[in-house]
Amino acid sequence: MSGKGAPELSVENCGDLRVAVIAAQWHEKVMDGLVDGARRALGELGVAQHTVLRVPGSFELPVVAKVLADRGYDAVVALGVVIRGGTPHFDYVCQGVTQGLTQVSVDTGVPIGFGVLTCDTEEQALDRAGIAGSSEDKGHEAVTAAVATAVTLRSVTSP
Repeated sequence: MSGKGAPELSVENCGDLRVAVIAAQWHEKVMDGLVDGARRALGELGVAQHTVLRVPGSFELPVVAKVLADRGYDAVVALGVVIRGGTPHFDYVCQGVTQGLTQVSVDTGVPIGFGVLTCDTEEQALDRAGIAGSSEDKGHEAVTAAVATAVTLRSVTSP
């Protein structure tokens, strides 16, 4: 199981952060679960200033993340799902999205929560979507990681 060894994050003093969540529209049931988990995490963390946007697919996540990072968000969370098919399309999309989001984060200094599921089957994606019966809640985890990183960055950039 991919969730083994995940840290138990405790995040404080983050209620004033501006956080954006960008979610792809493909695979509606999986995506609805990821978005619900992200919203739940934002609520638990007390992040009042948040925006949730939808884009057509995972490939569109990096460009929107870049614009949001440039517009002053303290953290951006990218949620998507790519399910392997019978062509190399899966590999190209996964690589492009991963490299794109990494580049946005490095270029802007804004943490990007990586909640893009890259699965062999829809069942694997559903098991990570945070819906009833899922073993993992990757939407929640991506928000928590991004916000925790934003808090860490704030602690090292403040005088």
